[in-house]
Amino acid sequence: MIGRLRGELLEKHPPQLVLDVNGVGYEVDASMNSFYQLPEVGKQVTLYTHMVVREDAQLLYGFYDRSERSLFRTLIKVNGVGPKLALTILSGISVNEFVQSVEHQDTVALVRLPGVGKKTAERLIVEMKDKLQDFHITDADEFTLSGEMGAAPLGASADYRAEAESALVALGYKPVQATKAISQAEKVKPGANSEELIRAALKSMVQG
Repeated sequence: MIGRLRGELLEKHPPQLVLDVNGVGYEVDASMNSFYQLPEVGKQVTLYTHMVVREDAQLLYGFYDRSERSLFRTLIKVNGVGPKLALTILSGISVNEFVQSVEHQDTVALVRLPGVGKKTAERLIVEMKDKLQDFHITDADEFTLSGEMGAAPLGASADYRAEAESALVALGYKPVQATKAISQAEKVKPGANSEELIRAALKSMVQG
C-alpha cells in the first residue's frame, strides 16, 4: 500500500492533482481542505495517502496532514460512507469542526454537506462518537493557506469559474447548486482564483 508520497506538484485541478515522484506521475484525489494548503505548481510537496483497490481501479486519496487522513480512514468504516463521500465531507468541514459537530450531536451542520442526509448524519454521530478521542481540537476553525492565493490574472475569471463549478460537481453538489454558489462567491471575492471561489462557496453552503 502507498501511505506517503513526496514529489513535484505537476497539476492542480480540484479535487484531483498530479504528483511527480521520481518520474512517475501519481493521480491523487484530495480534499479541498488539503488543496488549500498546497504550494504552487512546480513546488515539492508531501502527501499522506490512502489507497483503495477495486476490481476496476486503483485510487489514491491524498491529505496534507495525518489527522485528516486518520479521520478519512475512520469515516470510510461507517456503514454507507465510501471514499468519495468521506472526501466530500472533508472538503466541506475541517477536522476540528467535524469532531465538534459529532461531540455536540449537531446533525444540522452535517446535513448541509452534499450526500449526507438526516439518517447518515445520525449514523455518523452514533458510530463515531467513541472513535474521535485521539483527534486534537484546536481553536482554529479553518486551515491556514500556505500557497500564494492572489487575484486571478486578467481574462482568466471564466476559466476559474468553470474549474470551481466542476470541482463542486465532482464533490457531489448538483450543477445548479454549484453554479449558484460560485456566482455568489464571485460577488464576495471578485477576481478570485478557482481555489478561493471553491472555498468561499463551500463555506457559504455549509454554514447555510
